Amino acid sequence: MYHKTVLENGLRIISEQLDHLKSVSLGIWVNAGSRDEEPEQNGISHFIEHMVFKGTHNRSTFQIAKELDSIGGMSNAFTAKENTCFHARVLGKHFDRLADILSDIFLHSLFDPLDMERERQVILQEISMVEDSPDENVHVLLNRRFWEDHPLGLPILGTNETVAAIQKETIVEYMGRSYGPENVIVSAAGNIQHETLVSYLRPLFEELEPGGVAKDRVPPRSNSGISCQEKDHEQVHLCLGAEAPSMKDDRRYACALFNVLLGGNMSSRLFQEIREKRGLAYSVYSFHSAYCDSGMFGVYLATDNGNINPALETIQNEIRKIQEGDVTTDDLVAAKEHLVGGIYLSSENPDNRMMRIAKNEMVFHRYVSYEELVGRMEKVTIDEIVAIAEDIFRKGKVFVATLGPFSREMLDAQHLQF
Repeated sequence: MYHKTVLENGLRIISEQLDHLKSVSLGIWVNAGSRDEEPEQNGISHFIEHMVFKGTHNRSTFQIAKELDSIGGMSNAFTAKENTCFHARVLGKHFDRLADILSDIFLHSLFDPLDMERERQVILQEISMVEDSPDENVHVLLNRRFWEDHPLGLPILGTNETVAAIQKETIVEYMGRSYGPENVIVSAAGNIQHETLVSYLRPLFEELEPGGVAKDRVPPRSNSGISCQEKDHEQVHLCLGAEAPSMKDDRRYACALFNVLLGGNMSSRLFQEIREKRGLAYSVYSFHSAYCDSGMFGVYLATDNGNINPALETIQNEIRKIQEGDVTTDDLVAAKEHLVGGIYLSSENPDNRMMRIAKNEMVFHRYVSYEELVGRMEKVTIDEIVAIAEDIFRKGKVFVATLGPFSREMLDAQHLQF
């Protein structure tokens, strides 16, 4: 059962009570991420995510870790393009202690300059780790160029230069603007009653004073083109991106099914044609990254440089087939079953449910039931999938980024025409 309470300062507390579970998942969400940063502050949201675990007025870094461990808590945090989340999961009987710890680190973090310098080095190592992982780094490169001159193109981790420049004063200013109660959601799912949740959290979070004016989000404009970054890797890592529906666009359901058909599972066309039938690549998949006002549909693969053009030709052919209506009723039924199965299987995890109700509150400001979601997915027709494939892959609207031993002159651009 879903419940929602809005405190006087605008902070929202939402929950989904699941009495059959023994655990409860709790998350504190901020509707701010890397797209809300100024270019010179890039990485500050992620820096804050690290720093909240580094001590409060009441607990040291070690005490925070020890207390979470002592209640069997699985804690974590993440920063995304549009939000930041601090979350943990414990047995229901330990909820009060978990709520005390999470609220303490969120509300009373010290941001001690010495701790900041130590954590800065950790983050710089994290950036280096991504740069040494071409399968991750090529996505960063694609985002930079596809959303060029827009905050969505900024890397979530920031750069060596911007992370080195972040100071406590900058963090305080950014949090004053982006971490106001009207921008915060506390979400819980599992063995917890909403009244208990609110009675415990209300006195803790009512102290949050309204924040400053959050940065307005301006819809991006995508770019098309080719970017080949030559680097001494064993393989060429390639990402192809095209503009796709946002999280609020009704066409997102058709896009999800198009993704499954094209490269979303082991029976998908790209996996079967590129890996199984032709042996062109070990790793190949498609994806849909959706944001509040925009989205990107992409394809990733890694292969030898001599296989890039044959692989791109295969991608082009498989997309064209779908655009021409080469989708059977059996294909559509199987794709729907794949998605519906994943939706309901994920519903058995309280972490997933906690995150789902929080994201729906941020995007739609309401609860979206599983039945509503599945019902909308079931209504998608083959014609809608054909239409979304045509709309996404329009001639001249594709961007390709490569990373590895491959130059621009080696790429046959005719395989990018759809």
